[in-house]
Amino acid sequence: MTPAGQHHAPELKAAARHVGRRRFLTVTGAAAALAFATELPTAGVASAAELDGRRIKDNPFTLGVASGDPLPGSVLLWTRLAPAPYEPGGGLPKERVAVQWELAHDARFRRVARRGTVTAHPEFNHSVHVEAEHLDAGRTYYFRFKAGTWVSETGRTRTAPPAGSRPGPLTLAAVSCQAYHDGYFTAYKHLAQDDVDVVFHLGDYLYEYAVNAVGGARKYTDRTLPAHYNKETQTLEDYRLRYALYKSDPDLRAAHAAHPFVVTWDDHEAENNYADDISENDDPPAEFLLRRAAAYRAYWENQPLRRPQLPKGPDAQLYRRLVWGRLAQFDILDTRQYRSDQAYGDTAHAPGPESDDPARTITGATQERWLIDGWHRSRAQWNLVPQQVTFSQRKLDLTAQAKLSMDAWDGYRASRQRVLAGAKAADLDNLMILTGDVHVGYAFDIKADFDDPSSKTLGTEIVATSIASGKDGADKPANWETYTKANPHMKFYNGRRGYVTVGLDREAARADFKTVSAVTTPDAPIKTAASFVTEAGDPGLKPA
Repeated sequence: MTPAGQHHAPELKAAARHVGRRRFLTVTGAAAALAFATELPTAGVASAAELDGRRIKDNPFTLGVASGDPLPGSVLLWTRLAPAPYEPGGGLPKERVAVQWELAHDARFRRVARRGTVTAHPEFNHSVHVEAEHLDAGRTYYFRFKAGTWVSETGRTRTAPPAGSRPGPLTLAAVSCQAYHDGYFTAYKHLAQDDVDVVFHLGDYLYEYAVNAVGGARKYTDRTLPAHYNKETQTLEDYRLRYALYKSDPDLRAAHAAHPFVVTWDDHEAENNYADDISENDDPPAEFLLRRAAAYRAYWENQPLRRPQLPKGPDAQLYRRLVWGRLAQFDILDTRQYRSDQAYGDTAHAPGPESDDPARTITGATQERWLIDGWHRSRAQWNLVPQQVTFSQRKLDLTAQAKLSMDAWDGYRASRQRVLAGAKAADLDNLMILTGDVHVGYAFDIKADFDDPSSKTLGTEIVATSIASGKDGADKPANWETYTKANPHMKFYNGRRGYVTVGLDREAARADFKTVSAVTTPDAPIKTAASFVTEAGDPGLKPA
């Protein structure tokens, strides 16, 4: 197999950077892609006229507010103007809109810390990204936006502690996989009320699949979704409309308003199981790169991401590093954009020469070096890696040559070994991987040799179940007994929907797996299905 990053000719990626907004996927083939010459406009050079906000007749803040990527003196604030979110363009003309923002020490905005005005450009679908700076470190803030006479709901956010400080305990939440058509986002309603400092979204924020008029498993009786949702996303407008559908969900909006998010994508934000420029159905790379460019742009427009993450055509550097004083370092990965194609046709398969080719990579060489170099420089007590697909070995049957998932790190074992060797060389005592993707909750001990249960434990992996994907699920899926017998390093397996919280202090980390009883009906209660502790300097999960 060809290593990631070498699949496509550079001119194809260059062509995808020069595609007009109205021409995404209107023609096919490499020759047509190379003919595109209209670069996507950027804010500051656009020629759109300005719309007086007082002319906006309906509430433009239908998609809520969000914040993300907290730094010691800065946080990213987000909103998007869309008075008619289910319509192309969000119901606004292709004109600029001035948006005011405020950041305060109190929820009633009596003590405003920072304020300003930013432009919502039609080229960015009237989304707003404010990098609020010169803030106090380690502090809670409240924020809101104004456009014309309209005022958004109030969001709550926080900045990271001072660099080099020894902060008090940190509680994070990890979430993933929220297929709108599979059920309600009830877990987010509970998360909005939970006492956490930051939320890590580990991928599959939306799904490219069609959503029918009644919202799939939601079975709406009080509304009908427009017909343009009942198709797979392909174009920039498709992806923008799909984000509007998801972000109009009240529970998702509540979670974003309550906590800062740190986001990374997996596959469904573009297309199922893609690898670099190779699509699920082996479309011509030139065509898929155009689709990927559309998906990446819509992702940035609709997430609380900073300007360094702004895509350039089909490329975006989503991997990045955040630090929480000397308590925790977070190395957020992208295991989708740079990976080698999945081995053995992307089906469950026993490991073999194709999957174990040392040239194969799930991160790409540059990101791999960045991760390991960052570990060597880390001064944090805990080193956490929020990423997408299952890192630990996961045998899928009890045969001698058990099948493994070729889409997870099991399909890239040489890549995993290089990363673990890097962790060992950096002398990391407290490594924790945070994972999504599989629609179940897992807790793993990361072993030096996964086939030898007595081998050294190098860290822990906490896998967050889905918010809605997979519908209601079950506490014990049908393969529960097989998986637990085949994988003795697996300490927990649950198939319900929900999220996981991880509390960190200098002595230990505690993971609480929180699940809801159903997502096909709204307002299900939540419970803690299991809790585990791993002590600093003594990796390995123990029941709490």
